[in-house]
Amino acid sequence: MNEQTPFRLPAIEATSNAALAARLRHKIDHKTKPLGALGALEDLALQLGLIQRQESITLREPQMVVFAADHGIAAEGVSAYPQAVTVQMVGNMLAGGAAINVFARQHGFALRVVDAGVAAELPAHPQLLPRKIGYGTKNLCQGPAMSRDQAKAALSAGMHVLQALPGNVVALGEMGIANTSPAALLLARLAGTRIEDATGRGTGLDDPQLLHKQDVLRRALARHPMSQPLDVLGVLAALGGFEIAMMAGAMLQAASERRVVLVDGFIAGAAALVAHALVPAVRDYLVFCHRSAETGHRQLLARLEAKPLLELDLRLGEGTGALLAWPLVQSAANFLNEMASFESAGVSQK
Repeated sequence: MNEQTPFRLPAIEATSNAALAARLRHKIDHKTKPLGALGALEDLALQLGLIQRQESITLREPQMVVFAADHGIAAEGVSAYPQAVTVQMVGNMLAGGAAINVFARQHGFALRVVDAGVAAELPAHPQLLPRKIGYGTKNLCQGPAMSRDQAKAALSAGMHVLQALPGNVVALGEMGIANTSPAALLLARLAGTRIEDATGRGTGLDDPQLLHKQDVLRRALARHPMSQPLDVLGVLAALGGFEIAMMAGAMLQAASERRVVLVDGFIAGAAALVAHALVPAVRDYLVFCHRSAETGHRQLLARLEAKPLLELDLRLGEGTGALLAWPLVQSAANFLNEMASFESAGVSQK
């Protein structure tokens, strides 16, 4: 792709439909329960109905996609683990031994791992999709993490990965040592969050290591000043990661196909922030599955006006939080589809 190549984001139709929303709300409110008694599950059922443009929900062939990539900023000592862990963990996933494998098997999700930019050659595997943009991003403390063309290529690759998947539900996760750093920087730049509030302990940094990470990210942000008007693609290229860009592209494509998108933790949330900045209507299709222990995740969710389904102090990534929330998504669909109404059950209303 060269700079003259047309780059088009998918068109996304907002789910707002007052007539359908009223019918869904009436159906929810007249189930055999006190008004609002199922709490957030009722809001989720409404969201699912609006996504699918119907009063009964069908969830079929759920897909789990893990995007893996490395980050040049790891050279600044912002992670407790060496960069080699990325390729090792990808190998563990492909061997079926990671947490995401356990939960995908438990919940019936087809799992694929995408090489978005791992800093090593990965052997062929039936579950591996080779979409490498580069051998990790560049050190963004010294220059842009990627070129604009690479950012476009990563977004496009995420769209194409999603296009080829069956089903109407997709969960997105990631693997990449040091990727909480670009996520924090994207939060700082796109939401105006202070570095101190955006930056967490990632893989388990102690206090001195956390202070060092914050200092590195302050210097990185200063190196890439804000443009007016905001150039979202430029921000993504300067600060992002290949896996974050691909997840953002996958979210946009999924929304354009009216799929339910299960968003995992802080890194996936940063991808959602990018996707939302590019095409705001994507927000309607995103189900935010949990609030992680990472410091910036609370601010990120607030920026997107998202109320997560779970809060379990997770900080693993991989998409694990998305699959842990899956039974709640199923329950929202099932109560809407199967629970009796006061009228059908012959139960008196107050």
